[in-house]
Amino acid sequence: MFIHNVFFWLKEKDNEEARQALLAGIKSLEAIESIETAYIGPPAATRRPVIDATYDFAEVLIFADEAAHDVYQVHPLHKKFIEDCAHLWERVLIYDVEA
Repeated sequence: MFIHNVFFWLKEKDNEEARQALLAGIKSLEAIESIETAYIGPPAATRRPVIDATYDFAEVLIFADEAAHDVYQVHPLHKKFIEDCAHLWERVLIYDVEA
């Protein structure tokens, strides 16, 4: 299993239109066939010193293996998402995990 964790920080934190546009863009990725499972959302309400809740949205994408992830990376929907939404975020941080 290959788990792709992506965290997004909006450029304009208080811009609700930008927030909704980024969320819609992230959700559009769920249509990519090589994704087995997708979880998308804002930070949970948990607050402890070891938790970073400064991001605006996270996506956790589950793939069968790294090859399926590689298909996702070059998929036209993924490329369109980056093209359409990159101007909305100031930072993206990715953690990939093999399980």
